[in-house]
Amino acid sequence: MRKFIITSDGHLRYGDVNMHRDLLQPGDECIGGGTYEFDYINGRLCLSGKSYDYGRPKWDWIDTIIVPEVFRGLDITYDGIPLQHHITVRYE
Repeated sequence: MRKFIITSDGHLRYGDVNMHRDLLQPGDECIGGGTYEFDYINGRLCLSGKSYDYGRPKWDWIDTIIVPEVFRGLDITYDGIPLQHHITVRYE
């Protein structure tokens, strides 16, 4: 299943995994997660839902979300709300 997590230092980690914890790297602390899908027609990365283990992302715990460079040019939304309106997006 397509899942994502947000780490305490703001990294977006994503992949096709069974459990959200499978996305953690050594030293990561998860502050929530959910599922994702691409909306190619509208140029969006759509994040939604929550992780059973970690809950909904705690967006107010971070100032910047760090996403892979390949997502540059896509609008990133969570439950339909553009993240760029509430948080700084940095590409790496």
